[in-house]
Amino acid sequence: MWGNILSPLIGRVISRSSLTLSSRSLFIMQLKTSEFKSLFTDGLNGIADLFEKHQFELRIAGGAVRDLLSGKRPEDVDFATTATPEEMKKLFQAAGIRMINNKGEKHGTITARLHNESFEVTTLRVDVQTDGRHAEVEFTTDWQKDAERRDLTINSMFLGLDGTLYDFFKGYEDLQNRKVRFVGSAEQRIKEDYLRILRYFRFYGRVALEPGEHEPETLEAIRANASGLAAISGERIWVELKKMVVGNHAEHLIELMYKLDLAQYIGLPPDGDVEAMKKVWHHTKDLSPKPMTVLSSLFRCSEEVEKMDLRLKVSREEKNLGLFVVKNRQDLRKSQDEPNSLKPFTDFIIDSREVDAQSKACELLKYQGEKRLLAELSRWSIPRFPVNGHDLRKMGITSGKEIGTTLQELRDIWKKSCYEMDKEELLSHVKS
Repeated sequence: MWGNILSPLIGRVISRSSLTLSSRSLFIMQLKTSEFKSLFTDGLNGIADLFEKHQFELRIAGGAVRDLLSGKRPEDVDFATTATPEEMKKLFQAAGIRMINNKGEKHGTITARLHNESFEVTTLRVDVQTDGRHAEVEFTTDWQKDAERRDLTINSMFLGLDGTLYDFFKGYEDLQNRKVRFVGSAEQRIKEDYLRILRYFRFYGRVALEPGEHEPETLEAIRANASGLAAISGERIWVELKKMVVGNHAEHLIELMYKLDLAQYIGLPPDGDVEAMKKVWHHTKDLSPKPMTVLSSLFRCSEEVEKMDLRLKVSREEKNLGLFVVKNRQDLRKSQDEPNSLKPFTDFIIDSREVDAQSKACELLKYQGEKRLLAELSRWSIPRFPVNGHDLRKMGITSGKEIGTTLQELRDIWKKSCYEMDKEELLSHVKS
């Protein structure tokens, strides 16, 4: 697959004596794939013509380049340019192109809206000062300097709109070899932004073919800087973590994070049940589990879910799923006595009356590795209980307490019938 992505017609290495990382060279090739060509909508063509007219360079940057080289059409495309934010604003205004979302301007990003498409364009930058979370930047016209500040080699490439690939740090070679490496010094890149530790693990799951093929110096740099994650916001950590735990090699990566002493800084229990997690990951990996379904295996009690939420600020739905799995994973299981082994789950759904009860039950079945029951429950339609309080009032029962008690008794009878009794049959059980 990899050998056919790039055209062999143009491929050359240019030595750059002025490179800050002096051992690196600029590697250039030409991209001619259908995925790349499909990006050229009326909107992008309009933006490209505008930058060319004003003699500013414009290239695709970062993850979109990586995806295109992997034969995928990227969901999001970011652009980099030699134009400053002020220069971009002037040329967009002169062309009558609307700009939206000015929050990124201080970081060099201008978002233009053309032909019902949004285009995020960022000025080339160099980091002037970093604190492990944020960076103060200044603008540059040097593409290689911008590439130097990026995290991983596979994310440091640029792609010209003519299909020319600009690769300063062997990112294409690493992508071909399914390697995940930091640009330059792993220690330096990590200290610039400690979240890059988790980004490394996430991209390892996306790119690497086999678990455990890490460079020893990379793991040592991660171990030495693990405590830096304590200062990273829980929301940013959760964005990375929840993508990683449902990706490839997740059981290996989570176990490795424990070995490198990361857990205590990222909201996971210090003595998490890693062996249980490995079993659950193998149960669920082909079942599209939610991230919290997999992570729940690490928690030994509900209090650990609460502590995780305090650190990571997960959504209410995610927290409740974690609490549900931890509470019910031992007791809510397929029936060994009933002919219908799914009945404990359907009874739970009927009794809970929560809108997401069926979804939670399905996640628990994934956790338990019950593929057949999961398929059955996914197809199951929740039946409607055929009796209500009005039916009982017509039979002369007026006490609210008695109505409630009677409805519950009838509901239990209905459940025992596997939800097959109709209203007439159920009301025949009401004592006159």
